[in-house]
Amino acid sequence: MSVTRSSPAATGRPSPLLVGWAAAAAALALLPLVYLGVRALEHGPAHAWRIVATGRTLELLARSLGLAAVVVAACLLIGVSLAWLTVRTALPGAPAWSVLATLPLAVPSYVAAFAWISTEPGLAGFAGAALALTLVSYPYVYLPVAAALRGADPAQEEAARSLGHGPLGTFRRVTLPQLRPAAAGGGLLVALYVLSDFGAVSIMRYETFTGAIFTSYRASFDRTPAAALGCVLVAMTVLLVWAEARTRGRAGHARTGGGSARPASAARLGGLRWAALGWCSAVAAAGVGFPLATLGYWLTAGRSGAWEPGRLLETAGATVAVAAAGAALTVACALPVGILAARHRGRVAHLLEQAAYAGHAVPGITVALAMVFLAVRYAGPLYQEPPLLVLCYAVLFLPVAVAATRAAVLQSPPVLEDVARSLGDSPLRALRRVTVPLAAPGIAAGAALTFVVCMKELPATLLLRPTGVDTLATRLWAETTTASYAAAAPYAAVLILIAAVPAYLLGRRRA
Repeated sequence: MSVTRSSPAATGRPSPLLVGWAAAAAALALLPLVYLGVRALEHGPAHAWRIVATGRTLELLARSLGLAAVVVAACLLIGVSLAWLTVRTALPGAPAWSVLATLPLAVPSYVAAFAWISTEPGLAGFAGAALALTLVSYPYVYLPVAAALRGADPAQEEAARSLGHGPLGTFRRVTLPQLRPAAAGGGLLVALYVLSDFGAVSIMRYETFTGAIFTSYRASFDRTPAAALGCVLVAMTVLLVWAEARTRGRAGHARTGGGSARPASAARLGGLRWAALGWCSAVAAAGVGFPLATLGYWLTAGRSGAWEPGRLLETAGATVAVAAAGAALTVACALPVGILAARHRGRVAHLLEQAAYAGHAVPGITVALAMVFLAVRYAGPLYQEPPLLVLCYAVLFLPVAVAATRAAVLQSPPVLEDVARSLGDSPLRALRRVTVPLAAPGIAAGAALTFVVCMKELPATLLLRPTGVDTLATRLWAETTTASYAAAAPYAAVLILIAAVPAYLLGRRRA
């Protein structure tokens, strides 16, 4: 009897170089939290408490959490339903629908918001923000749930049906509990994405914590109010992570038996076939088709849409350069952390992995403020230079690359490393010659996703970009804030086209 779920296998003591490398990455990720603590308490705890203990803070808290709750619920509905239809049913064209379900990853939230508000200005506010954020973030639920459905053994569902349970009862009693960890993890990512979003809520003119922090930063030389509000946002994030862990619990669903998992038989949709196709078409049209159609309209409408090919090409080049540098540094920092998390049990490995996720608890604008503070105080030549922006990307998106690296290393058999070491290789040499090549496809997928999110990042880029340098995101934001939608369209179109390439490859890889 065998169990498919494997646990990290210790392969001897980790290399000191590997631990030191991971510790440096973890220290980089913790910098924003150190900054928040220093800034928030700069004038004493009493002053910080007076800033946060106001009705305004409670209002921002309610608005942010309310938006996150609505978006998470909508994403769970869309993500789980699409995953079920594309993986477990005889849906016509299921591979194509799988790719279409992934492509919204290439659409930044502020591009989706721009598409909707430029067409229907009355959507400004809560409804518009919720709609835009839902349509760009449901893939964070779809991808893990689809993967869980592919990996689940259908024998348990067949046993439930043989005991008299109908399709709905089997789904509720057997399938749904197996999907709960994946759905909860995806829902957590969506909630964190919504809480840290700046672009969509700004364009939709719906104030949340990120908008209030940005306004506070711009309106005053005193950074304490912005840091204090950032601490509240971090506390909200910690509570959400704790709640997700409680929801997931310790339950697991492992397959027993030898060999590989038997694929599930595709369920026939019967009379629901057209309804399923209509649902998939509606989601794809709203998430991908509508933004592209809107951009197509604005590209050909209005004098303000006059193309500036030279400036557009320069901006696209700057965007690709900083995003590629950010992805490269992020993957380099994530590699030792992911390897330690996958191969070595122990408190040190656990603490380093948890520290690497610190940047995920802090919105981009707060990480940018931390980088500005550190550069002005200790590294003046880096201020408003590309390396500082690249470092900020590494802090923000380290968890994305760590998760991909850890999953990829777990899929490579540790016994091959043992064989290499028995032949005289050192632990570090065995990792370089055996583990990393075997995990390379998964690491490359993480690098592609990191490149996409670096390209789309807005608030940190607004604060840290070098003087006179624009990215596609900042140019788009600048034009949409003045309602110059036709002028913004070329930048949005090029941003989506570039980001669609790695997003498409990710969708094909999981299809």
